[in-house]
Amino acid sequence: MSDHQPEKNDTESALKRQLRTIIFGTDTPAGKYFDIALMVCIVMSVALVFIDTVEVFHRDYGHIIRILEWVFTIIFTIEYAARIYCATQPLLYARSFYGVVDLLSVLPSYLALFLPGANFTLVIRILRLFRIFRVLKLLRYLSEGNLLLRAMLQSSRKVFLFFFSVSLIIMVLSAVMYVVEGPENGFSSIPKSVYWTIVTITTVGYGDITPKTELGQAIAAFTMLLGYSIIAIPTGILSAEISQEVGRHRDLRECNQCHKMGHDLEAAFCSRCGCELDRLEPPKPKS
Repeated sequence: MSDHQPEKNDTESALKRQLRTIIFGTDTPAGKYFDIALMVCIVMSVALVFIDTVEVFHRDYGHIIRILEWVFTIIFTIEYAARIYCATQPLLYARSFYGVVDLLSVLPSYLALFLPGANFTLVIRILRLFRIFRVLKLLRYLSEGNLLLRAMLQSSRKVFLFFFSVSLIIMVLSAVMYVVEGPENGFSSIPKSVYWTIVTITTVGYGDITPKTELGQAIAAFTMLLGYSIIAIPTGILSAEISQEVGRHRDLRECNQCHKMGHDLEAAFCSRCGCELDRLEPPKPKS
């Protein structure tokens, strides 16, 4: 009996390795197909949650949606169990961000058995969308995300000053509209006028409060045109900071083949012709 034990262990190890390659790896065809199938299931499952909130679909197709939801719940449960089984460090995976998300993505359906009608579970189900970030491997764009974050931090003071100026404009226009229109036209208080001004300056209003006097309509028209002008300012500020941030992370190496300049600091080859670039010399320590 002991002769068969090593063979059994080898079979289990081979199964774990194969599952690990398929589930956690994306370099093999099987792993890519698994990721694509998982992403499709995630999108369809979340779409069911969205559709189920529409009264017509909930009334006519609610039983079908519940059946499909349980099908996806079983699929995700099997997938989570398989990840725990084949992970090199199951506890580490279970405590990781995606491990917690994977667990939370299957809990709502089981909680609904004991807490029927618990609407908060719908919010937890949306966490399945985080799987898409893992499947798409968006972490490879982390450097671009850091560049955008640095640009936002660099422009934070300018953006704050801009929003402070816009807030003053909103306060002035709100007080003017309250005086011009008055409570009889829906502007019952200055806070109500602030709401109207913010909605008008960012969009074109919702129609629940509209000026009735000619002067008020003229002020509303000015506010709408002012809104279009204001929207472009933070965009320009952030674009300028992004451009400067990109320039800071470029070096002055020139390609010996096509003479292109402005390569990334970590680049080893020219992005235009593929020629190998000269090695970037490390900065000399200050004496």
